[in-house]
Amino acid sequence: MSVVNFASPPCKYTDLSTVCISTHILVTLALLDAANDKDCEVQEQVCKSMLTLGKRQPERVLAMCQEYLLKHPKLVVGHRVVVLQTMELIVGCRIEDVGSERIKSIICLASDEMTRSKVDIVPDWQQASSNILVAVGNKHINDIMEEILSKFQPGVLPHFYVVQTLAQLSESNVYGMVPFLNAILGTMLPMLNMAKHDNMKWVFSSALAHFSDSILEYLANLDKAPDPTVRKDTFSSEMSAAFDVLFNHWFQSRDSKLRLMVAEALGSMCHLMGSEKLEEQIQRLIPAILSLYKKHSNEYYIISKSLCQVLDASVSMSSRVLETQVDGLMFALHQQVPVHHQDPNRHI
Repeated sequence: MSVVNFASPPCKYTDLSTVCISTHILVTLALLDAANDKDCEVQEQVCKSMLTLGKRQPERVLAMCQEYLLKHPKLVVGHRVVVLQTMELIVGCRIEDVGSERIKSIICLASDEMTRSKVDIVPDWQQASSNILVAVGNKHINDIMEEILSKFQPGVLPHFYVVQTLAQLSESNVYGMVPFLNAILGTMLPMLNMAKHDNMKWVFSSALAHFSDSILEYLANLDKAPDPTVRKDTFSSEMSAAFDVLFNHWFQSRDSKLRLMVAEALGSMCHLMGSEKLEEQIQRLIPAILSLYKKHSNEYYIISKSLCQVLDASVSMSSRVLETQVDGLMFALHQQVPVHHQDPNRHI
């Protein structure tokens, strides 16, 4: 770093902005090294300080974070996570000031970081990378999808976090993602039968729940949508086919987390299924969801939410068989009305 003698007359070649830039770079590098501290409070403060610098010089700080990760491929996970989290925060608040070439290189970096571990799931590391992609996807969805879909190819089971990222993108950028969902669902359907492990079944179920919710939000706000010609029946056949896999196979899993995620997905998907298909399934679906109340006493909200969505979809299509389920519904729901602790005959 050049030293400026403020006591001497300034040289015509002296550029104080260069000194400021050099200082900025040195401080950023020092913070990047300090991110390896084992103290969580120190890591948090480092992240905040780098964000402050990043708000002033987003392109430069992002480039330095990127270069740091590339030059140090063997950083411990905690260190990498702090750097990635910092990048996400800077992108989230200053993405408009980052050039397209830098955006594309950040996308490639985050995608590589997210999928580098092909076998082991390392949630902190991979989720931090995924979060960068989601943050960038709020403004650059086409660039993000070009990268993500290159890792979401027909006939090949994708990385867990590729599916997770698609799910989160559909929630954070509804209008940008829904136009891609028909093609994504077409590619995803054969993958459902390829999923043998519960964690992959869980993430596919989660994605289907998010996709369904995004489609419903899109359809409810067509006046704001980029393509107002999108219709519910655009997705009906894919959702019906996915429903069969989730309800007839995955819902029977012994894994409680998977069962609940499947129930949540089924509730969201019901609104997008064809009326005849839903009518066929109601007599089996409602008792199956009600049975979860006995198995998951601490997860009533998720179960009730799914049940509510199924009932709402059934009423919307004027189901003829719904009446046959009323007795079972009333009994199960009545059991959940909490009794007043001072007066057992009084309900809250």
